[in-house]
Amino acid sequence: MSTLRNLATKYSTLDAEQVEWLELLMLDWALLADLALGDVVLWVPTDDGNYLAVAHSRPAGSVTLFYRDVIGDYLRPDWRPIVDEAMATRLPVESRAPIWYEENAMRLTAYSVSRREEGSGSSTGRNTDTGVISTGAQSEPFAVITVHTGVSDVQGASRIGIAFREVAADLLGMIQQGLFPSPGTTRGRERGAPRASDGLVRVNLQGIVSFASPNTQTTFTLLGYRDELEGENFSEAIAEIVRGQFDTNESLPLIAQGRVAKRADIEANGRVVTLRSIPVIRDEQRIGGIVLTRDVTDLRHQERELITKDATIREIHHRVKNNLQTVASLLRVQARRARSEEAKQVLGQAMRRVAAIAVVHDTLSTGLSQIVDFDVVFDRVLGLAAEVASLHNTVVHPRKEGRFGELPSEYATPLALALTEIVTNAVEHGLAGREGEVFISADRTEDRLAVEVIDTGTGLPGGTVGDGLGTQIVRTLVEGELGGSITWGPDVRGGTRVSIQIPLRWIRT
Repeated sequence: MSTLRNLATKYSTLDAEQVEWLELLMLDWALLADLALGDVVLWVPTDDGNYLAVAHSRPAGSVTLFYRDVIGDYLRPDWRPIVDEAMATRLPVESRAPIWYEENAMRLTAYSVSRREEGSGSSTGRNTDTGVISTGAQSEPFAVITVHTGVSDVQGASRIGIAFREVAADLLGMIQQGLFPSPGTTRGRERGAPRASDGLVRVNLQGIVSFASPNTQTTFTLLGYRDELEGENFSEAIAEIVRGQFDTNESLPLIAQGRVAKRADIEANGRVVTLRSIPVIRDEQRIGGIVLTRDVTDLRHQERELITKDATIREIHHRVKNNLQTVASLLRVQARRARSEEAKQVLGQAMRRVAAIAVVHDTLSTGLSQIVDFDVVFDRVLGLAAEVASLHNTVVHPRKEGRFGELPSEYATPLALALTEIVTNAVEHGLAGREGEVFISADRTEDRLAVEVIDTGTGLPGGTVGDGLGTQIVRTLVEGELGGSITWGPDVRGGTRVSIQIPLRWIRT
């Protein structure tokens, strides 16, 4: 559970939908701080009538005014009148004189937070050609944002600082009206998402660039665009860059004009630049948009290399699986042609061991991760036990309870081998020639994995476990490779109980 959700659920008066809206807002929390050139803090009302800080972001390009996070702190009494006024008026309220926090003097501006409630009789939609926005009803304010900037604000007086602050005011105004974040916002932070310092473009209602940050100008120069962006139609500038390409994103013109809240990449001149568009809405009208830009060439190259490596690893696992299945098939054929029962038994055991390893590699070949769902692997291992039962005129009823969960491949293989030995031994020797049950339980906690295999067979010969090859293999796998422990003993129902304990500190999950 996120810190925001945890604190809001425990201490605030917010309902589930309001908390979810704030979590969507958190996806752009760093962006707000960067644009405002100051610290931003989110406050929620508490059961006792106070306000609690549930989120705090520092600006990437400015000095923070808070040495420590204020998350979990209650609102200071001298800030309360400003916050109350912002909640009551639904307008931004700025402190009339500098306020102090520890040794720092600052300006404080408060903005209320609302959301749009669909299904209340108002339609929701937008006409991107005319700029008219039709939305659902605006809710009552249910949280407040405070923006903290320094009294001596040299950076905010620069041309870039003024442009950033204007964009921040637009977004914060949309937050007050419940128009930001966009309801269609995708959860999760996308790799390579641009921040304000990476590049920022402001476009008007006609898509003309009114401001382009120096980083954006440099980025577009690397793409091959030699003219100044300001004063140009941004959509036409991008069209010139990607001219001749047949696989461009069809939504690029809308993104460049700030009409839709989307992301897209453009490629040219050996560079890759990602664009993120945010429509700017004021008084139910779209007045323009902002487009964040970032050169993600190195990131995209890394991603392509990782995809290639992942595909190579998957192909290696697939080939290893095929080779192991071939070896298992050869052992099966050899076992059928063996003349002595002892040779058939030894070759059959070797075949099942190889097949168990092949199951793990087969699972690894179907995904990009080297983590396997061991419950899927073990279900296939039980198929080998059924094969053993058919060879010994045995009727076995396997039953499994609990979950093994996900395990890294280096531990899934030895565990699969060990359980193959234990289960097939229970079928082959404990239940030989009769009908019975093999019960497998898995109990996983944060620090250990406990597995029990119980059969309803004849029990251990002489009441003790032997020292044959199978027992030695199981001990080596469990104690040597997994760092665990294993014990054999009688079960109350007359069969055998095998208990395995594996410490999870050995396992990277």
